[in-house]
Amino acid sequence: MTPAKILVVDDEPQIRRVMRTTLASQGYSVAEAKSGDEALHLLPAERPDLVLLDVNMPGRSGLETCREIRLASDVPIIMLTVRNSERDKVQALDAGADDYVVKPFGSEELLARIRAALRRSAPSETLPPFVSANLKIDFEKRLVTVGDQPVRLTPKEFQLLHHLVARQGKTETHRRLLQAVWGPDYGEETEYLRVFINQLRKKIEPDPRHPRYIHTEPWVGYRFDPPREKSRSAK
Repeated sequence: MTPAKILVVDDEPQIRRVMRTTLASQGYSVAEAKSGDEALHLLPAERPDLVLLDVNMPGRSGLETCREIRLASDVPIIMLTVRNSERDKVQALDAGADDYVVKPFGSEELLARIRAALRRSAPSETLPPFVSANLKIDFEKRLVTVGDQPVRLTPKEFQLLHHLVARQGKTETHRRLLQAVWGPDYGEETEYLRVFINQLRKKIEPDPRHPRYIHTEPWVGYRFDPPREKSRSAK
């Protein structure tokens, strides 16, 4: 089996050296970039399976780089930063990151996050298409259409939507959603869900402020429950 390739993007040579040694010892193939611009240049040629991206870099920031990557690629992105406020985490997730790790971090924590991201990027169980008056989801082809317009979802957005639709009509708790989409080591990162649910609503809801599909159960979780009279399941 070909080893997963990880692109490490950090302006500090020492960080890149430690990351290269750690990742190579686990059997990963490693590519490196010392700036956001270099990462964007390398991405089409290297075709990494995952990107480790530092937030604080001179020139093009990690957040800007993340947004640019998301315009062209669905590759899982883990942001690395010294900042630990909820606002910083939300900014990273809003930019398109799948996960967020705070420096300094232990190698075991980082490796666990990488394994979870790679595992969750693998194809999931295919559901029959969902079709309603305004929303169509082809899970096999990973196509989402709102009205007549195709909508692009990030891998995590699609996985979250897949999980909610698979349990249509049932409220999924925050912990269950986090563990189903991010992995068993998650459960308390409710800001992740808030960001991704908001992003999904912006993309699939006619009016995100008054959702028709993804409903909030305060203090509990979320539920995919489309309007009964206007939805049907396509076989």
